[in-house]
Amino acid sequence: MAPARSILLAGLLALAGCRSFDPVVEDPPPFADRVQAQAAEGVTVSCAVPTRAEAEALYGVDLARFGIQPIWLEVDNRDADDRFWWLLPAGMDPHHYSPTEAAYAFHADASSLAEEIEGHFRELHFANPVPPGSKVSGYLLVNLDEGYKAVDVDLMSREASRSFTFVFVDPDFRADFTRVDLDAIWAPEELVHLDTEDELRAAIADLPTCTNDRSGESEGDPLNLVMVGERREVFAAMVRRGWHATELITRGSLWRTVKSFLSGSRYRYSPISPLYVYGRPQDFSAQKARGSINERNHMRFWQTPLRFRGREVWVGQISRDIGVKFTLKSPTISTHVIDPDVDEARRYLLEDLAYSQTVVSVGFVRAQERVTREAPRFNLVGDPYFTDGHRVVMFFERRPVALDAMRFLPWDDPGKVRILTEEAAP
Repeated sequence: MAPARSILLAGLLALAGCRSFDPVVEDPPPFADRVQAQAAEGVTVSCAVPTRAEAEALYGVDLARFGIQPIWLEVDNRDADDRFWWLLPAGMDPHHYSPTEAAYAFHADASSLAEEIEGHFRELHFANPVPPGSKVSGYLLVNLDEGYKAVDVDLMSREASRSFTFVFVDPDFRADFTRVDLDAIWAPEELVHLDTEDELRAAIADLPTCTNDRSGESEGDPLNLVMVGERREVFAAMVRRGWHATELITRGSLWRTVKSFLSGSRYRYSPISPLYVYGRPQDFSAQKARGSINERNHMRFWQTPLRFRGREVWVGQISRDIGVKFTLKSPTISTHVIDPDVDEARRYLLEDLAYSQTVVSVGFVRAQERVTREAPRFNLVGDPYFTDGHRVVMFFERRPVALDAMRFLPWDDPGKVRILTEEAAP
């Protein structure tokens, strides 16, 4: 190696080893106005999720660069039975990071500061257990989620357990749900309050059948989903099962989509084109990315004016993307090709969210006539689909709800419809 190149390399290594490390720990922290708190039987849990910039200032390094995200927790133990409570980080993220593991990711950037970085990470970390009459706070390091974050906090003692769920919206993420105020979609006089399951079943059957284009004149994908429950539980169930928010269609998100397409990689937050119900685009959408951007499960939801025993009712559409095609029918020139068996995507979502431990009841409601494989219908970009015509209805409550505790409502039966139809076929 030439002397000049050797000196240059040594200088670069020296600069890397002497990189500054100057974390800023503020009291109160900059996210103090976003702290959420919940209490149950003498235990109060407070929680917050720092933004990427706040986390970098706090830890002195860019955690998001390695897909790491800190969660701040405070547990106030006023349990009347004088129990010690232990936080279970695996409930928050089964692949969470220890402070030493996370700090080690930055050794190559600042080798001479490795011990200082690790010490700082350990100092910030939440320390178990929480003794009676005390308050413990600190950070847990988990995998990065953008858009919104569901945080499950599970506490255990020798005799009991406590579970809490928090949902946070990333203020820096330009998601499609930021376009609308979900608390002001319907005027109070437009709401329809329902008290019985029979009333709800009839109202769900009367909801719009399919999505539309902007003009409302052309029909698209069938509306095959309904979710009933508190918004926090519905959102948390999706995040818990790996569904991610979708970005607004912008120049930046389109470029990231193109790069993912060209590289064959996946893009967890890829934009979803707008479809219309009630004359407006989806209120929120979510997707579960697979191996590449060509394949994903994705869904759109609209808040209906229905309220069942005070809980919101959402109608939605799910389909499975199996490829990409170019078309002038899409504002982005390209679009995904859907699996024509949309009932399979509907079934997949039911099974997937059942494992979120928040689905307490399930029913099916006939919403349209059966569409056969031999005589399919077509969505707005020309993809065929067939369906038994039912929409699945899922009711959400606070976790944990065991699989064997799920109640199946005696409503319509798509399995029976399929069998009778096949028996009647020539």
